[in-house]
Parts: sequence; structure tokens; C-alpha cells
Amino acid sequence: MVDKSGAKSDPSKVIKTDAEWKATLPPDVYSIARKQGTEPAFTGAYHAEKRAGLYRCACCGQDLFESKTKFDSGTGWPSFYAPVLGEAVATKTDFAHGWIRTEVLCARCDAHLGHVFDDGPRPTGQRYCMNSGALAFEPKSGEKK
Repeated sequence: MVDKSGAKSDPSKVIKTDAEWKATLPPDVYSIARKQGTEPAFTGAYHAEKRAGLYRCACCGQDLFESKTKFDSGTGWPSFYAPVLGEAVATKTDFAHGWIRTEVLCARCDAHLGHVFDDGPRPTGQRYCMNSGALAFEPKSGEKK
């Protein structure tokens, strides 16, 4: 599927064993994306990223978020008010750590990306609070660091 911005959502599932993911991913990405880890606030590579570009799943390359939906939430994690396509991400209820949250997963490979909250800006009111370690950023052509 392709939306009007050219972003694509690949509906074909990527299925690998835990051993295959562990063998192919860097340890920090594996810990976050496959074991539901969380990087410490303000330490991720993308929390302060300002360049235009596209954020993809670090595990399978699925297009997830565009920089135009990124905002500074003050939380220390990259935050977005909407995914590039609704079907690019999936959600499930997370009961870990003594409270109920909504976990965000890559719809293509089930990688743990972070959580979504109802305290974001307009137009959606959503805050997709993501781990940099679960994302791969591709700057827009011509953008410099």
C-alpha cells in the first residue's frame, strides 16, 4: 500500500524465530524491539533529531513515521502524533510495570516500538512515544546532520 506522501506499508508479515532475530540485530535493538525494552530518556539517537525524513522499523524496514509528525514532547523519546499509515502499526494492551498502557508494535514484524498516549498535539491528540533503538531514520535527500 502507498499513501499520498509515497509512504509504503508492506502487509506481508516477517516471521523469524527469537534466535534468528538475536543473530541478526544489534544487542540494543534486540533488547528493545524483541524483548520490550526501553532506552533511558534523552539517550536515544532520535529524541532530538530535527532533520526531515522517514522513520522505519529497525527490524524489518517498514515505514512507520514521517518527521513532519514528530514533535518535542519533553519526555526524552522521539514522539509523533500519527503513524505514516494507520496499518503500519498495531497496538495491544500492556499490563507491565503495574499500570495499563497501549503498546505500539510494527504491524509487519511485531517489533516493540514504544507506547501511545492520549496527550499529544492536534490534529490527532495522540503521542506515539517511541524508542530510538526500534527505529531506523532515513534523512530526506539533501538533509545534512
